[in-house]
Amino acid sequence: MSGEGKMSEPDKTPAEDMAPEDANTASEASADGAAQVPNNSESESPSLIERAARRFDFGSFIARPDPLPADVAAKAAASGKARRIVRNDNAAKPGGEPEPAASVPASAAPHPRRRASDFAPAPADPAPVAVAAVEPVPEVVEEPVVFSGTRHPIDRDSLAEHGLIVPEGAVTALLEEFRIVKRQVLPQAAELRRKKAGPAAQRVLISSPHPGEGKTYCALNLALSIAAEKESEVLLVDADFAKPSVLSMLGLPGGRGLMDALMDETLDVVDCVLGTDIPGLWVLPAGEDTNTDSEYLSSSRTKRVLDRLTQGAPQRIVIFDSPPALAASPAAELAKHVGQAIVIVRADRTGQGALDDAIKLLDGCPNVQLLLNGAQFSPSGRRFGSYYGYKD
Repeated sequence: MSGEGKMSEPDKTPAEDMAPEDANTASEASADGAAQVPNNSESESPSLIERAARRFDFGSFIARPDPLPADVAAKAAASGKARRIVRNDNAAKPGGEPEPAASVPASAAPHPRRRASDFAPAPADPAPVAVAAVEPVPEVVEEPVVFSGTRHPIDRDSLAEHGLIVPEGAVTALLEEFRIVKRQVLPQAAELRRKKAGPAAQRVLISSPHPGEGKTYCALNLALSIAAEKESEVLLVDADFAKPSVLSMLGLPGGRGLMDALMDETLDVVDCVLGTDIPGLWVLPAGEDTNTDSEYLSSSRTKRVLDRLTQGAPQRIVIFDSPPALAASPAAELAKHVGQAIVIVRADRTGQGALDDAIKLLDGCPNVQLLLNGAQFSPSGRRFGSYYGYKD
């Protein structure tokens, strides 16, 4: 129509001028799964989209369909129904009539796109690894150490002269007082054993801030009281190497002792233990006097020697009569190897400052307790044994 503008079209390319490969683009696209376009160039000229598709070969950008899975292709071939699957089933035939859709068996239906890794063979189960049978480690059972030293008689008259408990004697207020003390010591030892404190649970250190406050007196009476137990025995160790006094108070002969076992590695400390005629009471002398007693006590051999004293004997309590804490250093070294430490406090002599210093020196022991000795006054007016007529 005149007066109406027309949209300009790009130069047409005659079909006969196209390259053979361009002319067959539509058929190749159909083979690749693209839409089939009938060639009606005789009746009407190709459209702009068709010319552009031929010119720029859009078919090369169309993704090719994934091949059928091997199991599906094999099943289709066996049934004789394998056929070429065209993505556009309704593309028109050259005659202009639409091609009926091809019936595809359900077994040959296209599957979702899969990756090459989906068809990788499943990894084989790892071969079982032969594991050597682990034999249970037998529990090490320590051979119990049984003291078999010569039993020496204890002079009962000497015990009475020193104000000590006399075995098989009358029940006194002193005996009752140390019964109360041991009833606190023995349960704590049992509790430490339950807490896996090791051999240290069976060791008790008796010390005092200064000399003359009654540490040896209390150590002897506590040992005599524990020896009367039906299921326990006690080993009293004279650990006051500079001024030993346990043997003289009990009337026992001298001999090799703890310090000798620390100095001589070939000496078994068990061979130094003295027996007594008091059932359940054993004594270990202090041994040779030396100027280096603290150094020997701080050596690694000390633990091995002390462990030997309670080896395989959970019912045995070891009591150390040590030097005064503020007068000699062995008390502080021994405190590192015991489960309980009892500091003797003299009621009319021990000062608060000295007591604090002694406790600080014995802090290697986790459980430090105080025992008041020589008390003449009771706030309640009570005295042990007065109701039963016990003798002092």
